[in-house]
Order: sequence, then C-alpha cells, then structure tokens
Amino acid sequence: MLSRKSLEVWVGLFVAAGILALAMLAFKVGNLATADVQGSYRIQARFDNVGGLKKKAAVTMAGVRIGRVAEISFDNKKYQALVSMDIDGRYNNIPKDSSSSILTSGLLGDQYIGIEPGGDDAFLQNGDTILRTQSALVLEKLVGQVIFNKANEPAPPK
Repeated sequence: MLSRKSLEVWVGLFVAAGILALAMLAFKVGNLATADVQGSYRIQARFDNVGGLKKKAAVTMAGVRIGRVAEISFDNKKYQALVSMDIDGRYNNIPKDSSSSILTSGLLGDQYIGIEPGGDDAFLQNGDTILRTQSALVLEKLVGQVIFNKANEPAPPK
C-alpha cells in the first residue's frame, strides 16, 4: 500500500502533466508555435480591408503553410492596411508577380493569407511588396448588397 505522501506526489505529477498537455494544446490551437518558421524573410502586402485577420495567422500557398503574419498596421497616407509576413526561408522562390488574398478557413473559421504564384522569373526578396491583393470578404457588406439589389428590383406585374 502506498503511503499518503507518495500518493500525493503521484497525484501532483499527474496534475502537472495534465496542465502541461493543456498548455501545449492551447499553443497549437492558438497558432502560437512559431518554431517551424526558419531563416525567414519579410514581405508585405496592402489591403483595403483585412477583416478579422490577426497577427500570427497562417500564410499559405497551395494549402501549405509557408509563413505567418508578423504585423498589421494602418497606412495613414494610402488609407490601407499594411500586412507584414514572415515567410520561411525554405520557400524563397515565390514569383514577384504573385497575388495574395485574405481567405477564411471554413464558414466561420479564422482568416489567413493565401498566396497565388505568378509567372515571373524574379522572386520576392526580403522587404518586397506583393502588389496584387484581394481584401477580406466582409459578410455584412455582402448581405447589405443583396438586400439593396432586391429593394431596387422592379415589382413583378400582377
């Protein structure tokens, strides 16, 4: 039979292991594990609307995560959002004429940036800006446009 003291030690270790497992899960779900972006270089893109895009959101190409959003700021002169992205150094052959879009994973999921490759022979380098962008689709604007268009339709003849 275990003594009371050793039983308390085992329960404490079990609780500590559970807390550690929950912390690891929270980091994984919250996209806070950034150790897999190695030798990164930074590129930028300007968007009219970033929607719910957040810092540390994924940057993908062909569905594969190649980087993370490093910073989101507002340009007072152009009235646009400026998004800085850290791209993993292993992916240093992204054509300069590529385009970027803000996409949503699932119907109500997190937003991320998707890069579509272009055909240029020159590649994006540290500090370059992606010129062709598509802003986030704002659901409220889309619903408002549908309602506005329905209201402007002529009434059907009776």
